[in-house]
Amino acid sequence: MLFGSALPQVLATNAKNLLLLAYGMTIGFPTILIPQVADYRNSTLHGGEEDLRLSLEEISWISSINLLTVPLGCLLSGRLTQPFGRKKSMICLNVPLGIAWVVYYFSDSAGMLYLALSITGLAGGLLEAPVLTYVAEITEPQFRGFLSATASMGVILGVFIQFLLGSVYPWRTVALINIAIPILAIIAIAQVPESPHWLLGQGRVEDAKKSLCWLRGWVDEKDVAMELGHLQEVLTNKEQPKKSWAPYLKRSFFHPYFLVCYVFFIGHFGGMTTLQTFAVGMFKEVGSPLDEYKATVILGLVQLVGALVCVCLVKFTGRRKLAVSTSMVAGIVFILVGAGNFYEFGRGHFSLYGLLLTAFFTHSAIRLLPWMLIGEVYPAEVRGTASGLSGGTGYLMGFAANKSYIYLHSWLGLPGTLTLYGCISCLGALGTIAFLPETEGKSLAEVGKIFEGKENPAFKDESKL
Repeated sequence: MLFGSALPQVLATNAKNLLLLAYGMTIGFPTILIPQVADYRNSTLHGGEEDLRLSLEEISWISSINLLTVPLGCLLSGRLTQPFGRKKSMICLNVPLGIAWVVYYFSDSAGMLYLALSITGLAGGLLEAPVLTYVAEITEPQFRGFLSATASMGVILGVFIQFLLGSVYPWRTVALINIAIPILAIIAIAQVPESPHWLLGQGRVEDAKKSLCWLRGWVDEKDVAMELGHLQEVLTNKEQPKKSWAPYLKRSFFHPYFLVCYVFFIGHFGGMTTLQTFAVGMFKEVGSPLDEYKATVILGLVQLVGALVCVCLVKFTGRRKLAVSTSMVAGIVFILVGAGNFYEFGRGHFSLYGLLLTAFFTHSAIRLLPWMLIGEVYPAEVRGTASGLSGGTGYLMGFAANKSYIYLHSWLGLPGTLTLYGCISCLGALGTIAFLPETEGKSLAEVGKIFEGKENPAFKDESKL
């Protein structure tokens, strides 16, 4: 019976994950594009003749334009997608991703590449609200943590697939291949039901009932009557006048918002983001015995394994224990690698394995945690807009972390920078003990009570470390 109930929720979540896979491929694409269009590279890469050459200044924009448009999309995400519903929005957002791949394929100038990057960034931001809220609203509490964690897995897998394709095919061929993924995502999402929460919010009770029947294992209407009644009660109690700012001035909004921002901060400024972005240079500087490019490929695999571990463990450990323990270990390893390089006793193999370990542990919880929280910590009346705002804030923090790395490296050197990241990660883990309530296995209503202050997250015995 448990399997029969979980299966439709897994199917619906994985249909949504195809959209995230498509988005992850847009994130990984610039990494394979840049070496092939840089004007200092040999034109015979992959055995082909590349006719598009870009200057270093143009290359620098390729790595940053989408960082400007993603937050914009995040801020607009809730307002623009709420009227259409989660399902229709996810279907429609595959269209600009497909268009972007066509623009990439026919690009004959830097301007066309910039256009494609801007489209993918904006679409990536717009998908935040419907994607994150959909899983939270269709899943039962015992499955929500596991299935929410698969969202980041989809993005990470998309990035890795681009690295693999880029090692075999020229970038235009990769762009052409990539068009297939948004098409598959449209087909898959069309087969799953709309969120029952959204349907009830639109007064479509019968449709919500059918959606719940599908999601709970294709059961009879009488089997979902109790859950449907509970959802109606919750949504009725939460009802607010349309276009009112009142919900955003309540504790139930700003408490979870600052919590999500705090978790984003720990991840981005605790070294997770810069390690991925500047991995090649870091491996070279610490004297990696393995070629820095091969080490970076292994880093990508380690990140993927770490995210998979998070997906598998979160249901059993809870978010809080997993986040605290992995962040603390990652911070300690960062400090050891930093100290080892400062005193010249930890270069070579020690630093290589240390950086790989930090990549594993940061992706075992803190990389996925804020995205799991976003979909469940906000009340229904602000969930769409708040999800987009939170996602946009996270991307801006990632941008700030990457930009600050250059200055930190020049002031502190790599050993000092890694040590600073380690300290932030360790202190962040201690703060997580104090600030992060355990939401694993709780219903959305129970989570809402925690952030409204009606229930002290004390952190009850089952959530204590």
